[in-house]
Amino acid sequence: MSAQATRSNMPVVLLKDGASETKGREAQKNNIAASKIIAEIVQSSLGPRGMDKMLVDSLGDVTITNDGATILKEIDVQHPAAKMLVEISKTTDNEVGDGTTSVVVLAGALLEQAESLINQDVHPTIIVDGYRKAAKKAKQFLQDFSDVVNPNDKSILQKIAKTSMQTKLVRKESSYLAELVVKAVTAVAEKDGDNFVVDEDDIKVEKKPGGSIKDSKIIQGIVLDKEIVHGGMPKEINDAKIALINSALEITKTETDAKINITNPQQMKSFLDEENRMLKNMVDKVIASGATVVLCQKGLDDMVQHYFAKAGILAVRRVKESDLTKLAKATGARIVSNLDDLFEKDLGSAQIVEERKIEEDKWVFIEGCKHPKSVTLLLRAGSQRVVDEVERSVHDAIMVVRDVMQVPSIVAGGGAPETYTSTKIRSWAKTLEGREQLAAEKFADALEIIPLTLSENAGMDPIDTLASLRSRQIKGEKWTGIDVMKGRVVNMKSSDIIEPLSVKNQIISAAAEAACMILRIDDVIATAKSAGPPPGAEGGMPPGMGGGMPPGMGGGMPDMGGMM
Repeated sequence: MSAQATRSNMPVVLLKDGASETKGREAQKNNIAASKIIAEIVQSSLGPRGMDKMLVDSLGDVTITNDGATILKEIDVQHPAAKMLVEISKTTDNEVGDGTTSVVVLAGALLEQAESLINQDVHPTIIVDGYRKAAKKAKQFLQDFSDVVNPNDKSILQKIAKTSMQTKLVRKESSYLAELVVKAVTAVAEKDGDNFVVDEDDIKVEKKPGGSIKDSKIIQGIVLDKEIVHGGMPKEINDAKIALINSALEITKTETDAKINITNPQQMKSFLDEENRMLKNMVDKVIASGATVVLCQKGLDDMVQHYFAKAGILAVRRVKESDLTKLAKATGARIVSNLDDLFEKDLGSAQIVEERKIEEDKWVFIEGCKHPKSVTLLLRAGSQRVVDEVERSVHDAIMVVRDVMQVPSIVAGGGAPETYTSTKIRSWAKTLEGREQLAAEKFADALEIIPLTLSENAGMDPIDTLASLRSRQIKGEKWTGIDVMKGRVVNMKSSDIIEPLSVKNQIISAAAEAACMILRIDDVIATAKSAGPPPGAEGGMPPGMGGGMPPGMGGGMPDMGGMM
């Protein structure tokens, strides 16, 4: 493989031994095949009737989910082209939070459609150009299709959150959870001119198995999964004045090695007394500021704990830095590094700070902050697996509510926007000249994979469903989509199935970009690992280095071991 011959039949060794190269049509076929397999893995989990996947990692940890990004992250894909699809689902998750399955399914469909054109000798670059134009056009059509809403309208936001949870394990409790999510997002949203800015990191999500999903609640403040440091401290404080400290309340050791020569017991005593006095001094500064609760990012000396307990101050140590930042937002406190800097104006306030027992752990609740710009969702469910999946669903819901508050446009769900855009692109494609027209038509075909998959997962007849969907949309009912739960084609407005426009835009952009990138590859060169011969071996290659390629790269299909 590594010896290439020139015209004069001189062998030229370009690549290292064990390196390999797949060229041209072969490379494209291999990449497209791998991408289609990835799309097939997540395809059956699309929509409200989609199934879940059980993923078991090398340590035997189990994850049960139907969240596209989570599935692909957990299965540790080896094939380089397939990795790109994993990446787009990750970025979609970070960007808009929902649509992580759709984006992979659509990218797979775009590649599948392109494959039939490549087989008819259409050059990949032409397909790529056609796809790019079609994707741009698709976003314009989606804009026409969408409705602008008021970002303050709680009922719309709840429908959006509910739609995102319809496809998840938490369907039955989606109304209850949607309400919590909307409360949380509207609490942390900040107005910026006419628009809102939401930082989803301001919503802390804590989860604990035990109880049922209905026991989940929103806390206008922060929950710390830590307990109070000293048994003698009060377990609850009302109208708390909170000091946030990010330095250690203990005597730090010197940077350099220092020796203290002590010759008599008196010196030892004065040395210890001085240490005590310094610690007492720290505590006095805190007490002088009027603080009744101390939350410290680092350690608290035993002596400091004793003095705090004596003064009736509640203290928690080793609070995460991210939690301190959230606490500063929620309580209005300032994080202090130097105790000389701690004054009454730096303290935050909360109605109640209390240690409560949750299952077998003790957690500290800081509740009743006046205008919390940071809140906590405490999620409960019957078992660890379920509560993990509830957390993933709630993350998606928080993100879609955030999307609508930031870009207040919505579209119907249930495959309606994809069908509408597909029909529009088909008629627009006729205005293109040359072979790009074919690529644009294939783009329209690929978009229909979403309604097709939705209906297939629901056990409906995909072809009949799509035909009836198209005909009703052409008659002017553009918001007609598939109500998967009822198994019928209906108007999505009456079914309250709506999604943010920004999610659909992201899906189309990301899928088109990934498909175009994979289509442009015509050569895959895999270099061998550059390990020297193992000790004791007579030259040659290390054992197991036969092809020198990562698994699944040797033409044909990727290695599916560990995926199933």
